[in-house]
Amino acid sequence: MSSFPRQPPQRCLLQHSPVVATGYEEKGTYEELGGYKTYTTGPDSAEKGIVVIYDIFGYFPQTIQGADILATSDKQKYRVFIPDWFKGTPADISWYPPQTDEQKEKLGAWFGKNGFNEAAPKVPGYVEALKQKYPNIKSWGILGFCWGGKVTTLVTSSGSHPFQAAATAHPAFLDPADAPKIDVPICVLASQDESADDVTKFDEGLKVDKHIETFGDQIHGWMAARSNLKDERVAEEYKRGYETVLKFLASTFD
Repeated sequence: MSSFPRQPPQRCLLQHSPVVATGYEEKGTYEELGGYKTYTTGPDSAEKGIVVIYDIFGYFPQTIQGADILATSDKQKYRVFIPDWFKGTPADISWYPPQTDEQKEKLGAWFGKNGFNEAAPKVPGYVEALKQKYPNIKSWGILGFCWGGKVTTLVTSSGSHPFQAAATAHPAFLDPADAPKIDVPICVLASQDESADDVTKFDEGLKVDKHIETFGDQIHGWMAARSNLKDERVAEEYKRGYETVLKFLASTFD
């Protein structure tokens, strides 16, 4: 496990945002930004923004709640944006993990139409559109879940992007070859389902400030759509995951 670049504030970041297990009510709104339907949350006056790249299941209550936590829980307020990259056609959560031939076929076909290599180059242009609408935002971070984690590492290793910090949770297709090219501080929160060897090699390859941690009793997806917040332990680690991201951003943006 790698430490934050500087010691983060030791406060309970989520004391005003209890995790809701069922029936979560969104705090934000949807608007069209950069050609994409976008969930936006947080104060318009915020000077720091976070782009969240969701997992393959798109807009889920657990992911939306996480965005609201990021926007409202810390002393530092953020404006958070979740663009609908899939334009209303996410993967069906019943396909995962794929067990039948039909599920495997459907999931494979979906990935064939929604490649992260195609999505990653679109992210900087999307942020340019956000800057036009929210010129008061001076610093930008990116957080990706699963599929979005790969998009995040591709963007921040591309050599040209608008972000000052990055974070990923249960990142899919974590490639140690991407690590040396990442040029901003990054937080990586792995689950029990990611390759421990890949996580270690990714950590070793990074040349930037970092925080690498494995939540060893959590499944792939515990901070997004696959999170079972009715389970007390999952809810606890879901909360701690977002708290960790907020502390990392505070140590980076301060």
